[in-house]
Amino acid sequence: MSLNVNALEQHLTTRSYIEGYTPSQADVHVYNLLTAPEPSKYPHSARWYSHIKSYTAEHAALPGTSTAGQAFVQSASAPAAADDEDEVDLFADDDEEDDAEAERLKAERVATYNAKKANKPKAAAKSVVTLEVKPWDDETDMQALEDSVRSIEQEGLVWGASKLVAVGYGIKKLQITLVVEDELVSLDDLQEKVAEFDDYIQSSDIAAMQKL
Repeated sequence: MSLNVNALEQHLTTRSYIEGYTPSQADVHVYNLLTAPEPSKYPHSARWYSHIKSYTAEHAALPGTSTAGQAFVQSASAPAAADDEDEVDLFADDDEEDDAEAERLKAERVATYNAKKANKPKAAAKSVVTLEVKPWDDETDMQALEDSVRSIEQEGLVWGASKLVAVGYGIKKLQITLVVEDELVSLDDLQEKVAEFDDYIQSSDIAAMQKL
């Protein structure tokens, strides 16, 4: 058995592996039938060969079967014809032109995709935050405290659910959830605004924060 290197080169022009998106037994099968390709003549096969060679210690454990690799194996009667074609290739120029055209079209598609991706508006980065607000004592009007906190309005700030959490000695703290756009809302500035309601509020802390 021998390998149809020209077919392999054509296949690897647009692919990284014999089949699928990871090394498999199909790659191992073809690799074992191939000697290191000449980079100047078979650049894609040479790249693939070096890559699969780096998995030598793992060849036996790679998944899949060798079935897909059989497509590049030619019978023993074919080498003479193949050698003749290598020596006198009347269509070499046409093949090179076709390859160049394929590469040009591929480059155009990639450029178009990148341009669309660059112009696509990016979603604003947001975070969900749990803010804890502590009153002065057990006589603080917690409803007035929460109303004061929620009265803070600015672009990129959305107040969510809240609850009162006991901290001891009859005192409860306000635990409130909010969603902020990271570029528009500074949590330090927000806590400074909360602290301005010092008739009700002793202090505030960021209890939790998670990116959305």
